[in-house]
Amino acid sequence: MTIGVIGSGYMGGGIAQVFANAGHRVVLADIDGPTAVLARERLVDQAKVFENEGLFSTGSARRVAENITAAESVEMAVRTADYVTEAVPEVKEIKLEALRRISVAARPDCVIGSNTSAIPIESLSRAVVNPVRFLGVHWMNPAPFIPGVEIIASTTTAADVVDYAESLITSLAKVTARVSDTPGFVANRLQFALYKESVRMMEEGVASPSQIDAVVRNSFGFRLALFGPFAIGDMAGLDVYRASYESLEEAYGTRFSPPQALTEHVERGDLGLKSGSGFLDIPESDRPELLAYRERAYALLSQLRERLGAAPGL
Repeated sequence: MTIGVIGSGYMGGGIAQVFANAGHRVVLADIDGPTAVLARERLVDQAKVFENEGLFSTGSARRVAENITAAESVEMAVRTADYVTEAVPEVKEIKLEALRRISVAARPDCVIGSNTSAIPIESLSRAVVNPVRFLGVHWMNPAPFIPGVEIIASTTTAADVVDYAESLITSLAKVTARVSDTPGFVANRLQFALYKESVRMMEEGVASPSQIDAVVRNSFGFRLALFGPFAIGDMAGLDVYRASYESLEEAYGTRFSPPQALTEHVERGDLGLKSGSGFLDIPESDRPELLAYRERAYALLSQLRERLGAAPGL
């Protein structure tokens, strides 16, 4: 399969490495040919380092070198592509122009995925010729190592295009989630909500940036490496969550009011694992092993962090 990658920066380059390492022919383009050539050289050199450090499997650097070529232009990169990733800067006007050029030059059956972090796919689709083949495919940074990829359809995206894109991405050993076409999607809407509250606490003098980071990475952030917020809530107890929201609401106002769905669960007696039902409705037969898995996973994660040591400079 031939993959066009438009935008050879940190995100686009990482995506190109993943596809090339999986055996796909990748054609890379940027603002001009020389920029794409330099990017290809960087990606090959980087793959060698990753392989030597054991981060890429044996033979990865060779596959990346063999499978990535640099194109002189966007049009040259996409003209024979089966699938194109648009990974240009997160500026709407730049993305619209790139998508226009891609969709005009690509084959009519070429599927086009935008790696936008937050721009609604519907608003980008107006620049795409034949937008039924266009959708959001949002990778996480750094692309070679973070498993999650959001799949976002607009109102014009064909159902078989969504299926095709998801199948292609999962074949790369990535974990996909189909999410709605809303600004920020899921990952960045959550991430930026956390960031805003972190900055607010710093401004209020609650803690310094380094202290806030320490709390996050050593408490709920530690758990989030293994479980999502709904699983963590069900294991903790939804009644505990509602009581905590009530205390926060008293201190900070309605922005910390208990969510209506949470209140409804608690009033029904659906408190999570402790009552037998929560947001996830985990089967009773799986609950003991889930808790045992949690303890093992946290212990192993602690051991991994000890082996890694502190992050440089932090």
